[in-house]
Amino acid sequence: MGSFRINGGKSLKGVIYPQGAKNEALQILCAVLLSDEPITIENVPDIKDVNLLIDLLNGMGVKVEKLDSTTYNFTSDSIDVNYTKSDEFFEKSSKIRGSIMLMGPLVARFGNAYLAKPGGDKIGRRRVDTHFIGIQELGAKFTLENNNTLFKVSAKKLKGKNILLDEASVTGTANIIMAASLSEGNTTIYNAACEPYIQQLCKMLNSMGAKIKGIGSNFLKIEGVSQLSGTKHRILPDMIEIGSFIGLAAMTKSDILIKDVSLENLGIIPKTFQRLGIKMNLKDDSIHIPAQDHYEIESFIDGSIMTIADAIWPGFSPDLLSIALVTSIQAKGTVLIHQKMFESRLFFVDKLIDMGAQIILCDPHRATVIGLDRKIPLKGIQMTSPDIRAGVSLLIAALSAKGTSIIDNIDQIDRGYSNIDKRLRDLGADIERI
Repeated sequence: MGSFRINGGKSLKGVIYPQGAKNEALQILCAVLLSDEPITIENVPDIKDVNLLIDLLNGMGVKVEKLDSTTYNFTSDSIDVNYTKSDEFFEKSSKIRGSIMLMGPLVARFGNAYLAKPGGDKIGRRRVDTHFIGIQELGAKFTLENNNTLFKVSAKKLKGKNILLDEASVTGTANIIMAASLSEGNTTIYNAACEPYIQQLCKMLNSMGAKIKGIGSNFLKIEGVSQLSGTKHRILPDMIEIGSFIGLAAMTKSDILIKDVSLENLGIIPKTFQRLGIKMNLKDDSIHIPAQDHYEIESFIDGSIMTIADAIWPGFSPDLLSIALVTSIQAKGTVLIHQKMFESRLFFVDKLIDMGAQIILCDPHRATVIGLDRKIPLKGIQMTSPDIRAGVSLLIAALSAKGTSIIDNIDQIDRGYSNIDKRLRDLGADIERI
């Protein structure tokens, strides 16, 4: 596994463009299985998780044509369902959590799906009940095989149903939407996830001939159709990468212009970082973060300590809490970071404490950050990236620190951020892949 060597303490300057959204791409790529006609996808990010899913589709018989660096054409007219029973498929699909969204399209169109337990970040319990209960409500049967490591899902024909989700799971909602689009009759999904990436999936399916209403709300109505056609779709910019660049600019006293951000789809992300004291200009679909010597965390109206917590959309994304935490280290003031969804996501703070950060880990879900106000610089150390978002948070800390840092296990970062070392060097960072 590779590592990054970072000589920190340098201010950066320049323009950066966010990649296509990882979380949207994984949904959209699974949806190409719903039609036997060509589907063109633009702004596909060149990252490990997405490339692995494309490899899985290719192994299943999807004709994959790369038109340029971020545009692909997919044709699913000769799928080999038996490939999903192979050891190769199980081995690859177990490395990526997004592979579970192959289930809905496979069952809806071909009647069967075989899936290994999904992989992904080790950030605590990440149950998949919502996926299976939703597909089961549509008439599918599933069993666990091979010592509970293999899921078999089957249905002669899925039928529409009124479904109340036990949690607003994004990937669970996507799976059920895709399955319901080719089901018989009408389906309603209440407590559906409704973030922009789910809206994008619904709009793409409607352009293929699906009949989905309520897009943007948590109550979806889907009228099943017998088949779907081809289409052309463009993936949104990655809101998590945009938030990462905002935090990076603040921590390193950098002047960075983030272009083509799709401001209308960022929700409260810019406002949340502004509450940490970060100045930014939002104009012409861009975010300009000027260099700041100091930034001060707001307090609540009654004077109590600011709390930044994750929530389902339109709340603050849990994928950005790690970024908000590391950004707070050099702010003036105190903030409570409350990670509600995953109990292991804050455990990386021990590395930040070793670097000199003042952080109290209250419990697995909460950490209090006492900002240093740049009076004490972080110091470079050697550390290991435990997951995608923590890895980028450590990278931001290292870029702001005095001295040299080594970050090991950067495969985790590469899963979600495309060519991040080169893009940072273009801004003036001293970072080397070793």
